[in-house]
Amino acid sequence: MTRSRLSAPRALALGVAAVLAATLGLPAVANADDLPWMNTALSAEARSDLLIDAMTLDEKIQQIAMRPVANTNIPGCAFSAQGRHVEGIPHLAIPTLRMTNGPFGNGDCLVAPTSTGLTSALTVASSFDAAVSAEWGSILGEETRASAHNVLLTPGINLGRVAHAGRNFEYFGEDPYLAGVMAVAQVNAVQSFGVQSVAKHFAANEQETSRNTMDTLVEDRVMHELYMLPFEMAIQEANLASVMCSYPRLNGTFACEHEQLLTDWLRDDLGFEGYVMSDRGATHSTAPAIKAGLDLEFASPRWFTPTLINAALAAGTLVIDDIDQALDRRFTVMFELGQFDDPINSLSPIDYATNGQRVQDIGEEGSVLLKNDDDTLPLDAAALDSVALIGTPTFAGQAKFNSQGPSNAIVVTAPYTVTPEQGLNNALDALGSDATVTYNNASDIAAAAALAAASDVAVVMVGDISREGVDRANLSLPTTDGVNQDALVAAVVAANPNTVVVLKNGGPVLLPWLSEVPAVLEAWYPAQEDGNIVANLLFGVANPSGKLPITFPSQEREAAFATVEQFPGVDPDGTGPLPRTASYSEGLEMGYRWYDANDVQPTFAFGHGLSYTDFELSKLVVTPKKTDGTQKIQVSFFVENTGDVAGAEVGQVYLGLPAEADQPPKRLVGFDKVTLNPGEKQRVTVTIDPAASNHPLSYWNTEADAWSTASGTYTVYVGNSSDNITLQDTITIRVPKGQQ
Repeated sequence: MTRSRLSAPRALALGVAAVLAATLGLPAVANADDLPWMNTALSAEARSDLLIDAMTLDEKIQQIAMRPVANTNIPGCAFSAQGRHVEGIPHLAIPTLRMTNGPFGNGDCLVAPTSTGLTSALTVASSFDAAVSAEWGSILGEETRASAHNVLLTPGINLGRVAHAGRNFEYFGEDPYLAGVMAVAQVNAVQSFGVQSVAKHFAANEQETSRNTMDTLVEDRVMHELYMLPFEMAIQEANLASVMCSYPRLNGTFACEHEQLLTDWLRDDLGFEGYVMSDRGATHSTAPAIKAGLDLEFASPRWFTPTLINAALAAGTLVIDDIDQALDRRFTVMFELGQFDDPINSLSPIDYATNGQRVQDIGEEGSVLLKNDDDTLPLDAAALDSVALIGTPTFAGQAKFNSQGPSNAIVVTAPYTVTPEQGLNNALDALGSDATVTYNNASDIAAAAALAAASDVAVVMVGDISREGVDRANLSLPTTDGVNQDALVAAVVAANPNTVVVLKNGGPVLLPWLSEVPAVLEAWYPAQEDGNIVANLLFGVANPSGKLPITFPSQEREAAFATVEQFPGVDPDGTGPLPRTASYSEGLEMGYRWYDANDVQPTFAFGHGLSYTDFELSKLVVTPKKTDGTQKIQVSFFVENTGDVAGAEVGQVYLGLPAEADQPPKRLVGFDKVTLNPGEKQRVTVTIDPAASNHPLSYWNTEADAWSTASGTYTVYVGNSSDNITLQDTITIRVPKGQQ
């Protein structure tokens, strides 16, 4: 419902100076004392009301879309043809709203300002530590503001439903609760800098194939319990500024004109009070989109143009209150974040050395030790004379960044990079070793194998190139720089059994040589600190503690991508007009939930991750044992470092619901990462709060159109991965009649 507007004479609102400037055609910046909405003693809502009431219709229409025009008022930020900004209106003190696209640049400047090259979001999720995501978000918020942008088009919180998805590296994995925890931490950090955070892509946008035209078929319950849940968490726990609606249709209707999605679900069910913007080119109508809940068209307007808006107003399919409501949602956010009172109009310096160290720490926290037979790792620098570094230039010759666009282009202009060879030498020098590192670019596999055979240890770096707009054709490591990477690994390990494989990838891959290789380290996309991150982990300067946020399947087709009907989708009748329909027929059985429900063992399970030390979880205590479903449940257990070196372990808490809830065997409801010295033991307590935004005890009751809690026995599972549950207990919940 549109709030009533406060009226004020336009001349009074603008002030004498602004009226004179408008009369003379001058783009004068208003004197804030003459503008009542610039009174900081008023609420954000009241200020927005005053501003909107003072605007002409033309000004209102100009503010609900972007224009690809020159952005010339920031020294060092030249014109961008992309026009990722909403033009300001100086005489109303409305600042220009400049947007940058995610943690890899691509903002409103033609040449992106130098910025720290960050690890992938999968790295952050692998940390299983909200503090790591907050640190990542702090770098993002700080540098977004420093580059004179005030809107950050992240976090990406679609789920890793499909292992092949080209943008998995931008997201936080397959579990909605984990994704939500990471998103909440990031959004709070970003917005603490007065920068808006835009969560994307809402919703059920889990593949790139045919994304502009496809139709995703997803049940109401599955949407609430899986694909909208991380958005709900960010809305409820981080006061999320904005949501970006996605490209595909959802159950037959484009997301950006889907009233059930953008109003009934997003606003009524999830409680969202910010504004909705479209993905680039995802708007498909004028009045239907605005009526459905779309507030801003991004980026070059096609549908929110003066001609089409005025035509809709004349036809009565829109009324001015619809435009006012769209503006009110965004202006209120801007007032709340101080963007009117402290507009960002210049570049500011960045401490790249400090932020580089922060990125290195994040990369070390989020890398995952997948396999380590016979304690192959960490490598003993003192015992080595020679190290063979083998891999194509993309993965072993240079630092591997997140990918974007039609090629493996680095959008971020990083202040520096650390190559794998530099990193290995840095670690060896720091450890006092004289061992030599020899790099082979793998262009001749036989020569690479010969180098491996002549070296004490071979480190093979392989990976993939994931990017927006394209899903991977298959889950095998791709041929890169003309090299068959699977053949390369097989040849190297045959020549030297003391071979370590380092993966640099944007999602799960198949590993046909896994049984032959003693050690595998998952580094994801380490970005500018690549060399230092990987080398420190290989030599034990840092102890791996990451856990997989996404399952590594055992074959090309299984789980939610078992059939072509599920991914990439089919033309349902062969006649169109939809070229592809993707059915989420697996329902709630997505990710580890499918493996649990079908008793299938993947190559590496969700939550899996090894360490250079050993841990034991013990003495589980769950209280209360009986509850009415409203009390907080405390899950306590001990974590002990039983090994010889310091390290960190993640205690993971899963919950199994009663049969009435009709759920997969278990869902993640909590986790805690603790760092322990050898022999140290610590009690960990994870709280399951029934009132929390992730609804840990509940299921979505479609008939009631609400969350419901079933009476019965709930099983609490505790372990260090989804397939290694070492402790469990049960509780009984009796929900009072009429309160289910």
